[in-house]
Amino acid sequence: MDKIIVENLSITYSDGVESLFDINLRIPIHQITALIGPSGGGKSTFLRALNRLNDLADVAAITGKVLIDGIDVLDPALDVIALRRKVGIVFSRPLPLPLSIYQNVSYGLELMGEKRKTVLDHAVERALRLSDLWEEVKNRLNDPANSISGGQQQRLCLARTLALQPEIILLDEPTSALDPVSTAKIESSLIELKKDYTVIIAPHNTQQAGRIADYVAFFLQGKLIEFSSADEIFTRPKDEKTQDYISGKFG
Repeated sequence: MDKIIVENLSITYSDGVESLFDINLRIPIHQITALIGPSGGGKSTFLRALNRLNDLADVAAITGKVLIDGIDVLDPALDVIALRRKVGIVFSRPLPLPLSIYQNVSYGLELMGEKRKTVLDHAVERALRLSDLWEEVKNRLNDPANSISGGQQQRLCLARTLALQPEIILLDEPTSALDPVSTAKIESSLIELKKDYTVIIAPHNTQQAGRIADYVAFFLQGKLIEFSSADEIFTRPKDEKTQDYISGKFG
């Protein structure tokens, strides 16, 4: 079953650079889909199109459709705040709020008006458990978020996203600044999370895609070159450009 259907999506920035050209893609529910390709290929732009973060960029034109559960999220009348609650995002660098560990996770819920302590407590613990961080911070929830390690901060940012109970999680190179141990913990969490969430990740290398992805989309110079199961992409790619990229001939 497809969670997201992208039809003829093109995005042009105000400087005349066309970041995406006529993208057609179907992303299945409860799977990990990895977007791979050289830097500047359009992966981040594609991710930002899924929750309308491109609204904040200097975009001159967007054409096509991005259907999530059959609703075109590019519709100007759409409630963007509700969309971003449904489609959460984690960026490449940990960006904890200048608050406590607890408040970092509860912040979004409190912003929406939730004040019941029992509800907030449950949501914070649930999100921290899902991000594999609870056991490490459960006795220091009132400590500043910047007092924990970079890897822990990135898992905290994942927990902050999960607290709002999205349906889709976007991750833009979430482990590029992390050590191998922290990277492994994030990857393990994502594999567990796909049971209940649709995960789309732009990994910082193809090896990560090979470890965790169910499906892979290869982007090159704003074009979608190939999309298939991870097994097909890594062992039997149909396009010569995909083969060259996977084998390290460019990148």
